[in-house]
Amino acid sequence: MKNIVKKIIIFILTVESKLVLKKYKPKIIAVTGSVGKTSTKDAIYTALLPFFHVRKNAKSFNSDIGIPLTILGLGNAWNSPEKWLLNVWRGFLLVLLKNDYPRWLILEIGADHPGEIEAVMKWIHPDISVVTRIGAVPVHIEHYRSAKDVVREKSFLARGVKSDGFLILNADDEDVMYFKEHTKARVVTFSVASKADIQASYINPTYDENKKLEGVSFKVDTNGSSIPITVKNVIGMSHVFPVLAAFAVIYALELNPLEASQAFTTYDYPRGRMNIISGINNSTIIDDSYNASPVAMDEAFRTIENLKVSGRKIGVLGDMLELGRHSLEEHTRLGESAAKIFDCLVTVGIRAKDMKEAAKKAGIDKKSLFSFGTSVEAGDFLKNFVKENDLVFVKGSQGIRMERIVEQIMAYPELKAKLLVRQEPEWLLRS
Repeated sequence: MKNIVKKIIIFILTVESKLVLKKYKPKIIAVTGSVGKTSTKDAIYTALLPFFHVRKNAKSFNSDIGIPLTILGLGNAWNSPEKWLLNVWRGFLLVLLKNDYPRWLILEIGADHPGEIEAVMKWIHPDISVVTRIGAVPVHIEHYRSAKDVVREKSFLARGVKSDGFLILNADDEDVMYFKEHTKARVVTFSVASKADIQASYINPTYDENKKLEGVSFKVDTNGSSIPITVKNVIGMSHVFPVLAAFAVIYALELNPLEASQAFTTYDYPRGRMNIISGINNSTIIDDSYNASPVAMDEAFRTIENLKVSGRKIGVLGDMLELGRHSLEEHTRLGESAAKIFDCLVTVGIRAKDMKEAAKKAGIDKKSLFSFGTSVEAGDFLKNFVKENDLVFVKGSQGIRMERIVEQIMAYPELKAKLLVRQEPEWLLRS
């Protein structure tokens, strides 16, 4: 019964969304990829704020319900029938009455199952489509026959962009670059390692006066100019690529890049994505607890490997879900990689035990290996294990709830609602 009601509500909100788009005719930027969608959407929003009235998806609401909610400017009603009915009514009023509607919509579009992006592109026609990164073993691949099918699904974002629009692609991903074959739109590229319209250079972590990790700095190079960017409280390439994508949008729209760069001094970065948080005993936490996939784990490992710390590097790694037949292979491979980077390894979940066993075979002392069934158990252990100047990296799939570990070892847990992911009452009530 719940599924039937949900489908009816989604249908009504989608119809209202179509009418709203027809009435107000906003420009649309659509963002997809297997990693970095939310960070990219937030970075583009930040870059465009000085220039336009802009709206973006709240958090990671990128599904068949999240997209209509964004278009209509409504919140998630969760399990409240009354609030869903109120949403439907507000959507109707938006269609009926005049409203100060945004000039630009930035829509993050996800695809957990085949056909989802294809279906959305039948009624959303982006002026700009942005594709972040896919990787050899994409997230949610469990629901697809192969990685090629994931690539094909993502390609519908390129197929759907208007012919007089722009397709913005990550030049460091071969699968993403293939999408240029599916469009007549102008292609703009961004990159760290390849030749592109927008490139990053001089990428370095930043440290404060006490030699504590503070953020990441780099330069954005385009059109012969080089713009310095510093983003505090986050680290890693997962925050460089989104800014590059944002400047690709600025480049496409011929806006002032210096004015856009100033907006990043107050960048409201998404939570649970390589966030730097003060930990207990003067330690440092890198909170990457939002989700996990092989490509994102690889990228994070490269970042951790290059950081300077005076204490231990502790990896706290949870199960990577929705990998299907790739699960054992990828957990094993990443366990071997972890052995080269971390002094200690703590795993959480059944699948992550394969990481532990692989790390043991790769050379980590068994006295530095620990395994737990739940995030709460791991957090209880870490409270007495983390020492001064340790660097603690926390990452795992959403279903493992790794943010609970961060909560237990952060120096100021009273700030959890501000700093951590999944702090809404509906999430906190879940087991």
